[in-house]
Amino acid sequence: MAATSHNAKVMNRFELTKRLVGHLNKDEAVIGGIGNTNFDLWGSGQRPQNYYMLGSMGLAIPIALGVAIAQPKRHVIAIEGDGSLLMQLGCLSTIGTLGTKNLTMVVMDNASYQITGSQPTATAQAADLVAIARASGIAKAAWAADEDEFDKLVAAALSDGGPTFIAARIDQKPGVATTDRDPVQIRERFMRGLGVRK
Repeated sequence: MAATSHNAKVMNRFELTKRLVGHLNKDEAVIGGIGNTNFDLWGSGQRPQNYYMLGSMGLAIPIALGVAIAQPKRHVIAIEGDGSLLMQLGCLSTIGTLGTKNLTMVVMDNASYQITGSQPTATAQAADLVAIARASGIAKAAWAADEDEFDKLVAAALSDGGPTFIAARIDQKPGVATTDRDPVQIRERFMRGLGVRK
């Protein structure tokens, strides 16, 4: 039986991000949400197919959806935090309706707005992001019970198609690096990485 948020192991975001990046071998695009989510993506090794959100909460998944629609032969992964996703929950119903097969969403849930002072999010109480994703029409939605299951869920998402929603409970450790904060450079490198700009 699939894990719930309450019986999933509390894991480390950077370790999970490294595991995720280790699965990438087909120039997949990865969109990292703001703050520690993209700090850990940056710390896992920069790729031209990585896009690092700066300053705007909740846009990693909508941007990933746009990229997935524009490039249907490329698998696109969004890495987002619970607080940011809660600001843009409507994107899940759009994805559930569209059924975008080349899209995977990975949500790191520490039940807090960690960057701004660790205020609790709604997931600290009753909100279950996997249940919300399923109710939005995303059938392939699951909590990763532990690191091994996280690996299996990512591998299945990359091979079987989606849309796929993977949630992981994470600890409160800060990001391991700091993303270069030049939005023009981030955009230009990403566009070259996707082959849409020389």
